[in-house]
Amino acid sequence: MTTTTSHDDGIARRTIRELKSFAVIFLYLYITFGAIILMKTAILHASGVDFAPWGLAVVKAAIMAKFMLVGHALKWGDRTKSGPLIWPTLYWAMTFMLLLVALTIIEEIVVGLLHDRSVVSSLRELGGSHLQETAAAMLIIFLVLIPYFAFRMLAATLGGDRLIHMFFGESARFILR
Repeated sequence: MTTTTSHDDGIARRTIRELKSFAVIFLYLYITFGAIILMKTAILHASGVDFAPWGLAVVKAAIMAKFMLVGHALKWGDRTKSGPLIWPTLYWAMTFMLLLVALTIIEEIVVGLLHDRSVVSSLRELGGSHLQETAAAMLIIFLVLIPYFAFRMLAATLGGDRLIHMFFGESARFILR
């Protein structure tokens, strides 16, 4: 009996692999953004302000995960493969953190426009009294991206799916198929 594979089978497998990658990145980022929003909610609640935009974490995680997949497809950071893994890890984390800064700026502009504020007025909210909060959030995201990219760099260095097998053992079959 001969098994034939069509071009569509390859596309289907690649699509499933991309969806799994998206799901892993999305979950990682959703947990991170959720933790930041939870912290912000607790701080604002202590000040008497109701704030709980959980949908924001979902949207930010989904958008950032997609941008990260595009960045990986474009092979950002490949030029920094020589030397210790810390350098490409920090490079990728910084690059994607800057991407998040750009997304945050765009988000503030859109939200401002939806609330009939000017672009300048919307951007003032990122600076001024909120500048420390914005800088702290960006630093947290940078620090969260470091282990993510360290894991990716280590996996690429070990080759294949070896690192995933080392972390998850036999249960990695579902992830890898």
